[in-house]
Amino acid sequence: MKVLFIGGTGLISEACAQRAVEQGLEVTLLNRGTRAAAPAGCETISADIRDPAAAARALGGRRWDAACDFIAYTPEHIETDLGLFAGRTDQYIFISSATVYRRPPPSYIVTEETPLGNAYWPYARDKIACEDRLRRAMREQRLPATIVRPSSTYGPAKLPAAAGSGHTVLDRLRRGRPVLVPGDGQSLWTLTHRTDFARAFVGLLGNPSAIGEAVHITSDEVLTWDEIYRTIARTAGVTDPKFVHMASETIARFSPATGEKLLGDRSSSMVFDNSKAKRLVPGFAATVPFAQGARECIAWLDADPSRLKPSAEENAWMDRAIAQTEGNRD
Repeated sequence: MKVLFIGGTGLISEACAQRAVEQGLEVTLLNRGTRAAAPAGCETISADIRDPAAAARALGGRRWDAACDFIAYTPEHIETDLGLFAGRTDQYIFISSATVYRRPPPSYIVTEETPLGNAYWPYARDKIACEDRLRRAMREQRLPATIVRPSSTYGPAKLPAAAGSGHTVLDRLRRGRPVLVPGDGQSLWTLTHRTDFARAFVGLLGNPSAIGEAVHITSDEVLTWDEIYRTIARTAGVTDPKFVHMASETIARFSPATGEKLLGDRSSSMVFDNSKAKRLVPGFAATVPFAQGARECIAWLDADPSRLKPSAEENAWMDRAIAQTEGNRD
């Protein structure tokens, strides 16, 4: 099977490309070639998908059994893909996001039938608009498409966090500085290791049962944010982590961008029913618990101190938020 990945060197797409090669697929990557080297065994076509004419020239008259876009974020990006791939692939796969589900959801158990809608985060609304455009293409052009929705997928270079980056959180923990945790720290959350995501994703490639479907791919492990941060602290050798619990609305006043992500995603309890992914990909199960994934992430960061990149901006607004909130309690 010949597959094209638009991207292929990002957190999720790299793991998917590696898995696809391991499964014997012929993998071609379309990207600008400005990021990490392509996974071994992949062909690379150097072109910028944001320049449709240049991408069309680079792709020539080639055809793929599946074309997968990992870096489409707006309906305009979908329009580009329709122009490039409609009629030239047996399956177009759009990487959407589980942030498209209504926040807060009507039930903390989320299925693919959970209503869409996100009043807080423009990123999520753009993904919803992408899905709407694709569904119209499915109806009007009979585009053979599959929509895939990841949620909080992590890997060596991306340690998960609720407020701010995982790099900043890890650095603060090790320096004995307090870490912000949204709400009371007890909302339920799901983290998915990128290799688990990749196993299910590659099972959708060339899968006729996946045509016309939307499916999320997540782990079945459910943790609270307090548990997630305790796991990170314990793995990092921090015995007495300091947590400051703060309402997401309060955090949003100090960092509007962080507030969008919290209110539009991470402050709601989200437990995913993965029955559909398991039905489409028999035998799929997420096998990497977060305790193991956290060890992998921190070991990778510790192997080269230059990899850890805490944000001075994040540290500044976190310190302001904590100081003002703690001061108001005195």
